[in-house]
Amino acid sequence: MSVMVLVVDDEPDVEALFRQQFRRDLRTQRFVMDFAGSASEALTRITDVGEHSLILIFSDINMPGMSGLEMLPEVRARRPDVPVIMITAYGDAATRNRALERGAEGLLTKPIDFGQVRHEIDARLEQSA
Repeated sequence: MSVMVLVVDDEPDVEALFRQQFRRDLRTQRFVMDFAGSASEALTRITDVGEHSLILIFSDINMPGMSGLEMLPEVRARRPDVPVIMITAYGDAATRNRALERGAEGLLTKPIDFGQVRHEIDARLEQSA
């Protein structure tokens, strides 16, 4: 069974950035990466991951419609086993506290430090092995 990381962001260039950063991992099928362009799309995806084992979700906070912060309690209710790390351009203490209160495992600020992203993915891969 392959493991999957879900990235939720309404910006279309985010998928290309993640695919470029993790192209070797994806090519060797170390894990699968899926992308959702909205919180509602993500909620559908987390309940139907097919033959994959969902191990981690990265989600933007500011998105049209349902925000990442509004999505968090729903993700925690449906998939309490999957950690969620929020990504935001605003890394202030209030935003961090709101994210953690709603169930986020952590918060990364933009521009995205892909070294931190890789560290989070590697930690989850070790746990799922």
